[in-house]
Amino acid sequence: MTNPLDHRTRIKICGLTREQDVDAAVAAGADAVGFVQYDKSPRYVSAQRAGELARRLPPFVTPVLLFVNAGVDAVQAACNEVPAAMLQFHGDETVQECIDAARGRPYMRAARIPLDGAGFDLVKFATDYSHAQAILVDAHVEGYGGGGKAFDWSLLPTSVDSHLVLSGGLTPANVTDGIVQVRPRCRTLAVDVSSGVEASKGIKDAAKINQFVAAVRAADALLARSTNALLSAT
Repeated sequence: MTNPLDHRTRIKICGLTREQDVDAAVAAGADAVGFVQYDKSPRYVSAQRAGELARRLPPFVTPVLLFVNAGVDAVQAACNEVPAAMLQFHGDETVQECIDAARGRPYMRAARIPLDGAGFDLVKFATDYSHAQAILVDAHVEGYGGGGKAFDWSLLPTSVDSHLVLSGGLTPANVTDGIVQVRPRCRTLAVDVSSGVEASKGIKDAAKINQFVAAVRAADALLARSTNALLSAT
């Protein structure tokens, strides 16, 4: 499914609440940063606050607004504060609800995968939400969000005709393995981290962010070497 010559994994740092954390994510080389618009989350920021933080971003770093079962008016109000935002729907939103709320904006739809991988048809889910720019695969735990837990990546389907974003329990210690396991199963792969680079809930650790980015790049280099070796043998 994946292009063997494209081994650059895109990185999103989610749950940002402070200016210094936005700056640290940008300095480390993140492609996107996420602002949680779900008021039951410890990483929640208001739409106005998200707008203030997003205005620190340089060109080509994408702000992402994360919603959980929000109404169309709430989504649009947040988009007015962050005009360049991509959207992420992380609740129980139907296909039509996503389309109505996005109003033509690019969006990701979260797929909440059971920790043992059982009983969830990711291929069907990706087909149903084919209007989404990507499907974010996260662990299904109580509440919304992965709760810092990883599901069993090896149980994902071997071929998903979609761009995937791997999330849920990622850390600098395990993200390389996650990328190596999941990348061959989809069109392209990105990664999304929140608690794995935190000092405490909603407070990021710049050193952990840098370690995470370095681990992602190590996975990219490993896959590139493997591809080059395969091509040399043919």
